[in-house]
Amino acid sequence: MLTGSQIRRRFLDYFVQHGHKEVHSSSLVPANDPTLLFTNAGMNQFKDVFLGLEKREYSRATSSQKCVRAGGKHNDLENVGFTNRHHTFFEMLGNFSFGDYFKKDAIAYAWELITSEKWFGIPKDKLFVTIFKGEGGVPRDSEAYDLWFAEGVSKERIFEFGTKDNFWQMGDTGPCGPCSEIHYDMGSAASDQGHTDCKFGCECGRYVEIWNLVFMQFDRDGTGKLNPLPKPSIDTGAGLERLAAVLQGKISNYETDLFVPLIKRAAELTGTSLTKELQKEAHAKSAASLRVIADHSRASTFLISDGVLPSNEGRGYVLRKIIRRAITHGRLLGQTKPFLHEMVFSVRDLMQDAYPELKDTAERVSKAMHSEETRFAHTLDVGLTKLEELLNQAGGQLSGEDAFKLYDTFGMPIDFMQDAARDRGIHFDQRGFDVAMTAQRERARASWKGAAKQTANPAYQQLPKSDFEGYHQTRSENCEVLAIISKGQGAQELKPGEEGEVILDHTPFYAESGGQVGDRGWLYSDDHNTLVAEVKGCYSPIQGVRAHQVIAKQPIRVGDKVDAVVNTDIRQSTMRNHTATHLLHAGLREVLGKHVKQAGSLVAPNHLRFDFSHFTGVQDEELQDIEDLINKEVLRNEKVEVIENVPIDAAINEYKAMALFGEKYGDRVRVIKIGDFSTELCGGTHTGATGEIGLIKVLKEGSVSSGVRRIEAVTGEGSLHHFQEDHRLEGVVAGLASRAEAVSPAAALKLEIDKRDAEIKRLQRELDQSRMKSASSTVSSANENVRDIRGVKVLAHRVDNLERAQMRTLVDQLRDKLGSGVVVLGSASDGRVALIVGVTKDLTSRVQAGKVIGPVAQKVGGSGGGRPDMAEAGGKNPEALDAALAGVYDVVAELLK
Repeated sequence: MLTGSQIRRRFLDYFVQHGHKEVHSSSLVPANDPTLLFTNAGMNQFKDVFLGLEKREYSRATSSQKCVRAGGKHNDLENVGFTNRHHTFFEMLGNFSFGDYFKKDAIAYAWELITSEKWFGIPKDKLFVTIFKGEGGVPRDSEAYDLWFAEGVSKERIFEFGTKDNFWQMGDTGPCGPCSEIHYDMGSAASDQGHTDCKFGCECGRYVEIWNLVFMQFDRDGTGKLNPLPKPSIDTGAGLERLAAVLQGKISNYETDLFVPLIKRAAELTGTSLTKELQKEAHAKSAASLRVIADHSRASTFLISDGVLPSNEGRGYVLRKIIRRAITHGRLLGQTKPFLHEMVFSVRDLMQDAYPELKDTAERVSKAMHSEETRFAHTLDVGLTKLEELLNQAGGQLSGEDAFKLYDTFGMPIDFMQDAARDRGIHFDQRGFDVAMTAQRERARASWKGAAKQTANPAYQQLPKSDFEGYHQTRSENCEVLAIISKGQGAQELKPGEEGEVILDHTPFYAESGGQVGDRGWLYSDDHNTLVAEVKGCYSPIQGVRAHQVIAKQPIRVGDKVDAVVNTDIRQSTMRNHTATHLLHAGLREVLGKHVKQAGSLVAPNHLRFDFSHFTGVQDEELQDIEDLINKEVLRNEKVEVIENVPIDAAINEYKAMALFGEKYGDRVRVIKIGDFSTELCGGTHTGATGEIGLIKVLKEGSVSSGVRRIEAVTGEGSLHHFQEDHRLEGVVAGLASRAEAVSPAAALKLEIDKRDAEIKRLQRELDQSRMKSASSTVSSANENVRDIRGVKVLAHRVDNLERAQMRTLVDQLRDKLGSGVVVLGSASDGRVALIVGVTKDLTSRVQAGKVIGPVAQKVGGSGGGRPDMAEAGGKNPEALDAALAGVYDVVAELLK
């Protein structure tokens, strides 16, 4: 019997032997494809090749692609765990032809691999194939019918279906075409409806699709029109999990070796007994929960490994739903502590041969998972308390509105609430829940409308674009004043002292964009000497128009010609900081991992601020490594290469430039390349070489929000000022040090701290000795408090400001002095009470220390316990200590009755 790993390997080997290039799985986060939430098919990474936008060195390929279907159009999440074949994460085996072979070879390859004894050897009498019958203006695929028949498939085993079943498309737009599917008869035992003699086409679960051959002929555009692809191509997909079930003789994918180890580990972590009956009972709650955990641990491990982090939007929101659903099912099995992060290592061990990147990312993934588990546990605990209150007050029905509040506020999964209500015999108001959900969406939509940007000022709308010259110069002459805006209105003139915005036909001023602040500088008259206005900033009110925010020094009118001059000191400082952010981004990814992505930035003249995705605080050692690494790049004085007007696809695929999340890019972009260390798409201004940065000094690192961290740093003169301040501090430190042998201020400070620490410890010892001496001196007078209670000596005594260790020593001394008896000591210090009871060994059968200390501790607002001969307690009411000690004698008397 082939293992899942052997099936994967054999599939790939077959196509490699037939001239295909083996291509590693792409990321679950689709590159440069806004139409997809996650990679959901093997052809995703080849989409631009099918469209003729990209060329590769090979014309046929094979891969095992990791896929996720848990959001958007392809959403299998709610079915996972409750059926035999639904998964959030799965592997898609495939072979692809980019204008090379077409239907004839694709069908021949598939039939040989599936049925040949040399390969998978599946009996032909267990197989059925389907073709496209023709629909929606697309003709019947008679060619495919003839080809299957030529391979020896009988007419009785070839079925025809319409667009729903046999016309494949990745999304609403993109490559598509008719397809042929290969189905396997699992036998009547696989029917989830108990059918014993149903025929092919029945959807009871008996007949399972194991391979889909898509004949790529069209590209569907945004209008729905089908356009012929440049070259007809082949895209096939066979689910590894389904193939494993067939080849291993299992009805359920979850019974294959791809899942069994994970289910066993989930059972161990949740304390669930994994009996044979449980494994066989497909819809048993415990079995379903274990399946959910096994499946979701695969999806969440791979998603986090590929850089997705839990959040409240987009991909991160889907990931959070997957993780929280797994945690919820763990709770249904009785596990309330974090456990899912441990599943990461089981996923790694099972799949690292095919996906070696898991070896490097598992630790990071586990930490991210644990962080989310901890966060959700707190939220869910509060929500569970609220749910319990609602169920106790529900009567016969759990209000849908109340349930939605738990869902919306505490993240309480709806299926969890439904199960809880069902277990109590309470009706769940689904309609009320749906109404509340709809109302919330409408509120969110209304809120979004209210937050929309206002229409641009009409004064700007008719203006031509400003020609930006600032990449190559910081002074532009003979610039025409096209428009003036004053107090939000168009104006013909600004008088001296007035503020407004000036629009020029060409300018060297960089407009605020991409985190970089706008340039500052001056406008001079056409005599090149008279200062007309001071420019405080520059921004783009609408795309292509640059508004200079000015304070007029001389009258300035529409139609005037001016010289626009950028403050080069500020520009150069800003450039240093901007190039430093690129180095910092690359350094963070190098040290912390490739999951790090820019989440925002501020590039100003005096400092830089860089936000990035990361699930935990950056350790001091990591921060030091990052700082060292990026400053080595500065010292190398690497050229900062600017590549203009690059097609977006070439920038991503050839230059491997990073496209930043949330940024909008045109068809052609600007690439900033710093050696082999950093390549990004960027429209900002940069230094000519890294050495111009001077030095990068990281000032601090902290949290901005869940999963987002922030670093602040300085460069150039800013870092110089920082080091000068540090040097002054070193002088102060050196002045504190009195040791001549100190070789550096840091060493001097350490010596001084050590010396003072030693002095503090010496004084503490002397204080302790003084207190102990004072307390011991009271032993001689303690006889005054000794009473004879039913023939037993009992001493209750107060000794304030003693540590517990000192009180224990004193108890031993007093017991020795009594010879036989009970000693109770009480101490008050810093608003707290400490009590210790000691009983000599000969009396422990009659009086136990723990029974004495309980009633006494209650009087000072505390509790305690211990051995029969020694017990301790604490309290928080020092004012009651004297009365508590006075009551000791009555407590002992009661025990001696």
